[in-house]
Amino acid sequence: MIARSLILLSAGLATAVSAQERPGFKDTPLLPDGRWRVHDADRPAPVVVTPAAATGGAPSDAVVLFDGRSLDAWQPQGAPWPVKDGAFTVPARTPGGGESALVSRQSFGDVQLHLEFRSPNPPTKSSQDRGNSGIWFMQRYELQILDGYRNPTYADGTVGAVYGWKPPLANAARAPGQWQSYDVIFERPRFGADGKLLRPAYVTAFLNGVLVQNHQAMLGTTVWRKVAAYEAHGDAAPIQLQDHDSPVSYRNIWVRPLPAAAVAQDLPGEAK
Repeated sequence: MIARSLILLSAGLATAVSAQERPGFKDTPLLPDGRWRVHDADRPAPVVVTPAAATGGAPSDAVVLFDGRSLDAWQPQGAPWPVKDGAFTVPARTPGGGESALVSRQSFGDVQLHLEFRSPNPPTKSSQDRGNSGIWFMQRYELQILDGYRNPTYADGTVGAVYGWKPPLANAARAPGQWQSYDVIFERPRFGADGKLLRPAYVTAFLNGVLVQNHQAMLGTTVWRKVAAYEAHGDAAPIQLQDHDSPVSYRNIWVRPLPAAAVAQDLPGEAK
């Protein structure tokens, strides 16, 4: 009886080793996509990406847009944005001077973005004039930056909002003067050959680790006091940081261009 148990145990170990050498199965049902079986042994393994040693740091496949030293990855549309102590800041307006947006030299479509910002302290203004800036994906679609700490304003214009459309799911703002973080997934819109919208842009955003937008469809190009609308454009465009005449500071900015597989897909047969 003991000998038989040992044989069975040995056989089981051999099976386990064999499975480890080629993990997966070829006799399971097909998944709804019709390409792979459940636990398919031939399904490609995920690409290896080395995470940063510190939380919030850039992983191995990221495009670093600001590392605390220079703004070489950006071009100002107006006055230069000064860099000091590992951060850069929206420049002060000169008499008669206009806005000075900061635009990335590289263009992007679907991206994961990490960015840290700091509202001026002490605050000297209120509502939309207090710590106002913004992240404009593809220079069109704005995720709002504002000093939202004990600062009443309209709901679709506070920090974490899809400006002019969707208020954040929660107000996770830190006090002015404290560094805050955004982690964002942006999915670009899709247009047909005739320029018609096939699929809107979507945004998922965490502010200071709190979910504020959950795969939220966007209405189109952000515009003040009007309903946004789409106009056909290319598959990639720069990221823009807004100058709204408030000395908001930024640091630690990086993006990961996302593959097509990262874009949310409907199951076969589901309505799109």
